[in-house]
Amino acid sequence: MPVLLDVESLEAGYGKKTVLQGVSFHVNAGEVVAMLGHNGAGKSTTLKTILGLLPARAGRVRFAGAPWANGSPSDNVRRGIALVPQGRGVFPDLSVVENLALGAYTQRDRGAAMTRMEEILELFPMLAERRAQRVGTMSGGQQQMVAVGTALMQRPLLLMMDEPSIGLAPVLVQRVLETVARINQRFGTAIVLVEQNIKTALAMASRAYVMKSGRIVLEKSASELLAAPESWWELY
Repeated sequence: MPVLLDVESLEAGYGKKTVLQGVSFHVNAGEVVAMLGHNGAGKSTTLKTILGLLPARAGRVRFAGAPWANGSPSDNVRRGIALVPQGRGVFPDLSVVENLALGAYTQRDRGAAMTRMEEILELFPMLAERRAQRVGTMSGGQQQMVAVGTALMQRPLLLMMDEPSIGLAPVLVQRVLETVARINQRFGTAIVLVEQNIKTALAMASRAYVMKSGRIVLEKSASELLAAPESWWELY
């Protein structure tokens, strides 16, 4: 598979603090990659920097074969990068379909946007049943589906998901993470999955990177890590 996202020696941080210290990794087209690590390892900062929410201080990024020059988030969205952030980022006073429609703000073809919305509602039957419901009245799991669906309205080549199961009841975690496999299979979207549910994330991914202190310290196939002794996680 061709490389879709290629990150080399990326550095970024907040104020005087450098968080990312030479992060290098890649994601192939149509691939699901898990990014693992303890809190504070730099996973969320990596996703924010790639989208352009945080400026890179050094390093090189190529997306879809083209150099990425620290572009704005809106430019990167138009190029095919989408982020589902922690905390979901939905509009609670709007309905399901109104939230989804806002996700298509970069599209000028209204017919194509409506077609995409129906595809997403088919992917999430629970949302189709509640399309007119105000999102603020929905459960955490349902709101997470809305957040994912809104990101998918942009027809991204790469979907970055930052802790999609955070704050959810255990019974909903598996259901939400199963959407990763459905999205990948249905749309062929490449996915970077940042997730604390290690085994579940590895079951969804083909490869995994482990971060520690702003660096990538391990890269292996997801199957290798699943088959390895539990002690590998304690090393990082």
